[in-house]
Amino acid sequence: MSNSVLIIDDSVTVREQIIRTLESFSLFSRYYEAEDGLEGFKKLLSSPVDIILCDLEMPRIDGFKFLSMLKARPDLQDMPVIILTGMNDRDRKIKGLGQGASDYITKPFDPEELVARVKIHLKIKKLQDDLKRTNELLLELSNTDHLTGLFNRRYMMEALDKEVHRSIRKGGTLAMIMLDIDHFKRVNDTYGHLQGDVVLQKVAQQLQKELRSYDCAARYGGEEFVAILPDSSLKEAVFVADRIRLAVQGAKFNGELDKLTLTVSLGVAVFSKDSAPTVDAFIKYADDALYRAKEKGRNRVEFYDPDGTRILQTSQAKPAE
Repeated sequence: MSNSVLIIDDSVTVREQIIRTLESFSLFSRYYEAEDGLEGFKKLLSSPVDIILCDLEMPRIDGFKFLSMLKARPDLQDMPVIILTGMNDRDRKIKGLGQGASDYITKPFDPEELVARVKIHLKIKKLQDDLKRTNELLLELSNTDHLTGLFNRRYMMEALDKEVHRSIRKGGTLAMIMLDIDHFKRVNDTYGHLQGDVVLQKVAQQLQKELRSYDCAARYGGEEFVAILPDSSLKEAVFVADRIRLAVQGAKFNGELDKLTLTVSLGVAVFSKDSAPTVDAFIKYADDALYRAKEKGRNRVEFYDPDGTRILQTSQAKPAE
């Protein structure tokens, strides 16, 4: 049984007749009524429905105006609307269909025809909703790293390009953190690749926990991860990076990995149209900072100084063995 229907008609008799007909076939659990397009639109916004039956001739806002209001809302454009028209309203039927109605019923209507047409459009809507959900799932899968659940590199590059252009356009700040798991090959060699996958998932979880909801965390490749931090200064990003480092170092594992203490090295860079005019240059500066962190003993955060003075150490962690 479908969930709900909205019936818009200025005739109480017609509305009651439609409800009795639909109830006899147990098509809906909830029935909403409105006597004109304005009242119907308000009810639709507060109580979404599966299908609408709407008269064309009504006071205040008629059926045509109601259809145009639906058309102006992207979230309502796919809502099936069956218009109710008089026997000789051929031109009005054509106009209604042209303005977005899915079908029409001629008044006085045949109960069996009404039910048949409603069932058809409910079935079409279900198929459309299923297709939409499938497409959304496919899009999510195409953007997601299957192992860690973070965004994948392709999505990250697209997001980074958008954020860089937004930063240039609005003059905002933008930071990037690049993270690499220290001695990850040793983990795989000692515990095996399945346990190595557990380690990657744990690092992804710790990374995501330390970020804001609108930051972007992605698996860059292998044991490398990237976080994009919009509206973040260098100081703020360095603070977040060191918080991530400590979170990973304090992570606890179970089973075969219960004695494992994991560390990561991180590089931080901020975007500047003067010092890093391209996305590739921006990535290179974060990568250079990460390389310096590993070169100086790992388990630390380094950042790229946009003034070109030097790469500075920001954490006093004991170098990873």
